Amino acid sequence: MDEPPIPVIRLGDTGEVAAALPHLLGFHPAESVVLVSLRGTGGSRVGLTVRADLPPPAAARSLAHTLAGKVATDEPQAVLLAVVSGAPDVVTPDAAAVPVLPGAGFLPPAPELPHRDLVHEMVLALDARDVPVREALLVRSGHWWDYDCPYPCCEPGAGTPLPGGASPLAAAAVAGGAVLAAGREALAARITPSDDDPGAAGVASACLSAGREHAARLRALGRAAVAAEAGAAVTAAVADCRPGPDTAATRLADARVARVLWGLTLPEVRDRALGLALGEDAAAAEVLWSECTRRAPVLLDGPPATLLAVSAWLRGDGAMANVALERALAADPGAALPQLLADGLAACLPPSALRALIGSTLEQDAAG
Repeated sequence: MDEPPIPVIRLGDTGEVAAALPHLLGFHPAESVVLVSLRGTGGSRVGLTVRADLPPPAAARSLAHTLAGKVATDEPQAVLLAVVSGAPDVVTPDAAAVPVLPGAGFLPPAPELPHRDLVHEMVLALDARDVPVREALLVRSGHWWDYDCPYPCCEPGAGTPLPGGASPLAAAAVAGGAVLAAGREALAARITPSDDDPGAAGVASACLSAGREHAARLRALGRAAVAAEAGAAVTAAVADCRPGPDTAATRLADARVARVLWGLTLPEVRDRALGLALGEDAAAAEVLWSECTRRAPVLLDGPPATLLAVSAWLRGDGAMANVALERALAADPGAALPQLLADGLAACLPPSALRALIGSTLEQDAAG
């Protein structure tokens, strides 16, 4: 099937990209280092965005080489490097005092922007891969600084305010289905069962009943027949999750969620469900996987979390894909598919390559 068109986002100015970092990542980063791939003629388009927590000084070089390797998979013309941190300005140990008029003594050393050592390691690691750093920024408290800027606007204590309003980068992220979270923890909370959810007991009870029925039908009808029934139940549930005026008010009954969850424990049902992310019902399927992952009891949440990761990845939402895969691997650390997907995501396999792989696999299955 055809891949949905990817919006071409052209680089406006530095402040616009700095302000759009949360939309590029899917959440507001904190104490992070971010690399934004710049592609196209003259590096005028925004491509892959990778992020990591700020490392301790001893790990800066290792992290720099890891992130440089990831962003290099996008074959960028250049990279914008951003450090997002609330750290105060610092005085380096070897900074010299500044002499003033004879007999008046010395002024204390001028402070510098924080995390310069990490920026240095990042520049070296990217240079080793022939990827130039167009700009290296500090983003802090609603302002941005350029580490290489010699003018007063980039002196410690100054900074340029981040632009307000909806930028093209932010608008494209929202149009692509991204929902901005306050932080990575908030992103994970969207698919995490709530301890005070009054419906948790109902889902757990429904899953117990559905599990007994699932086992009985496997014994009575055989695996192929039960897989066919489960596939039909998944398809029907996806149809009921299609976007529409009443979607927000629709909540699948506990019994239906339980049947879908038990059906997805059959690998052949889960693998066929991967194909739903390629068709017209991709958005509806992602809604179903999100709902099932959020409401699933432990031990049944791995398959829907894996499917959610694939849907988010194909949509370009690497942050949610990572969070969902962490959930899937927590449910079953030995599961092969989520581990393979996690390895591919860590290697920055582009969504187009994953889409082609799923399509090829489905074609082989259809051919027997």
